[in-house]
Amino acid sequence: MQFKLISAGLLLAITAIGCKNAQQKETMQQVYQAVDLTADSSFTKGAEGPAVDKEGNIYAVNFSKEGTIGIVTPAGSGRVFVELPNGSVGNGIRFNSKGEMLIADYTNHNILKVEMTGANTISVYAHDSTMSQPNDIAIDSKDRLFASDPNWKAGTGRIWRIDTDGKVNLLEDSMGTTNGIEVSPDEKILYVNESVQRNVWAYDLSPGGEISNKRLLISFPDFGMDGMRCDVAGNLYITRHGKGVVAMVSPEGKLIREITLKGKLPSNIAFGGPEGKTAYVTLQDRGNMEQFSVETPGREWKKK
Repeated sequence: MQFKLISAGLLLAITAIGCKNAQQKETMQQVYQAVDLTADSSFTKGAEGPAVDKEGNIYAVNFSKEGTIGIVTPAGSGRVFVELPNGSVGNGIRFNSKGEMLIADYTNHNILKVEMTGANTISVYAHDSTMSQPNDIAIDSKDRLFASDPNWKAGTGRIWRIDTDGKVNLLEDSMGTTNGIEVSPDEKILYVNESVQRNVWAYDLSPGGEISNKRLLISFPDFGMDGMRCDVAGNLYITRHGKGVVAMVSPEGKLIREITLKGKLPSNIAFGGPEGKTAYVTLQDRGNMEQFSVETPGREWKKK
């Protein structure tokens, strides 16, 4: 009888371990698995520029119609947050340390600012008519913006820095079609990709916001690139436009993995969620947002 009791106890222990392992396996399977956040056609084909506020809401451009900024809850409920004035159409979005929303307005060569108060007042934060277009933007801890500026017809591009006083500074000229742009977690590197040329470049970033020592981080043999963001470990998540994946690349330029999406035209990515471990991706072919879990929080989450 004693032997039977011990055997029953062992059976319970083995069963418990098996259940725990199954739960762990299920959790791991959910990581890097893309699911829908919003329905198809909730955004236009210009879906772009996701950014997450301190409350966990996700914002992206062209919700329902062109020229809008949409707000989407973590549960996937969305609506128009603001309509941009004067024919402006947004692309990249970031939040500064004051909680203000900054938007790359490519049609009017502006960076717009939205005061996130009850009135949601919109103003021109910076303007430079010599830009082809401010496209994607990144932000550092000093609230300086870095903007890509592609000229799609010419196949060229530039990089700009926008200071907190609205001054626009040209950092690099005569590049390929600059698109995705991001700052490393230690703010010592600026990453910029070229969509058509399929290169990702790394620059040394000085405390004063200047760039130098350009070197190739990684290149791809096929498909384009769009937006990209870093996690706190310095890994770069790059949306592969046309391939329908997000490429995860190490700081050394090694491809770690590809996260397969449902759509084929991912345009940009942002991190949010309670622990900063949820990636939100805008899809232009589907006109929606997908999401997937990651193991390491996004770079900007640690500031929230």
